[in-house]
Amino acid sequence: MRLRLVPKQTNWDFFKRNTLTLGISGMLIVIAFASFMIQGLNFGIDFRGGTTIRTESTIPVDVGAYRDAIAPLELGDVTIAEVFDPTFEENQNVSMIRIQAQDGQEAVTADVIRAVEAVLKDVAPDIVFVQVDSVGPKVSGELIQTAIIAVIIAIAAVLVYIWLRFEWQFAVGAVAALVHDVVLTIGVFSELQIRFDLAIIAALLTIVGYSLNDTVVVFDRVRENLRKYKKKDLKDVMNISINETLSRTVMTSVTTLLALLSLFVLGGDVIRGFVFAMIWGVIVGTYSSVFVASAVLLKLGVKRDWSKPDANAGNQFANIDA
Repeated sequence: MRLRLVPKQTNWDFFKRNTLTLGISGMLIVIAFASFMIQGLNFGIDFRGGTTIRTESTIPVDVGAYRDAIAPLELGDVTIAEVFDPTFEENQNVSMIRIQAQDGQEAVTADVIRAVEAVLKDVAPDIVFVQVDSVGPKVSGELIQTAIIAVIIAIAAVLVYIWLRFEWQFAVGAVAALVHDVVLTIGVFSELQIRFDLAIIAALLTIVGYSLNDTVVVFDRVRENLRKYKKKDLKDVMNISINETLSRTVMTSVTTLLALLSLFVLGGDVIRGFVFAMIWGVIVGTYSSVFVASAVLLKLGVKRDWSKPDANAGNQFANIDA
């Protein structure tokens, strides 16, 4: 007996409460914008500037003890994470310590690094700083600008791709879903003040690809069914298409979430922000491919007879019985 997350045959009306679902999405976007404008993002060292220190010791890493030892130095935002790697030697215990840039300084000074090393030697006497990397505020500002450009280019490329593969109505629906996903992801990071660094930008770009994949699967089935059911109302055709692809959509999302949840629980602090962004992105991406992209396409209408160049022939306003 095979496991089914949804019934084999479904006939659900996904547009029955279309106004409500779009209203909820709109409200969440407004909240995300408001949070971003009021609180901003909790930028990590990648965007704010600071120093990353990699340590090694034969004594097991005690993150709490490290943090308690560094706290009296009053260095501001300090993150400490133990690094696990199966290639490490048995007695090799590695940690990553990130310290934000101090006021009026390009990076953490050598005196501060020596002070950190001194207090950590009280916890692990044989601790060694094997790598010290600093990122200045100028570089951080450039990284923010580059990250924004990367996300915009990705969404613009999606717009062109969908437009060429389908029609402009499909492209607008897909981009609306992508903007929805990106804005809500940034919004939840702003609201919860989770550290926002380059790994989260990578997660955003991955979310764009994941959400697009879901949306294209639905749109492909919509286009096939538009040729198959030439006299059905557009809303009915889209409901049929979403129901036919629902099992695939849910199964893909659930299996992806199982892997991500395992990483979130067992992966440690180093990748936890990235994994959280991916979990949130999979959830909102699955939602938006059905309730945002498809809803926008329904509002815009679409060409029914693909053998003709007239994109307005037989749109959703045509009152034709099946």
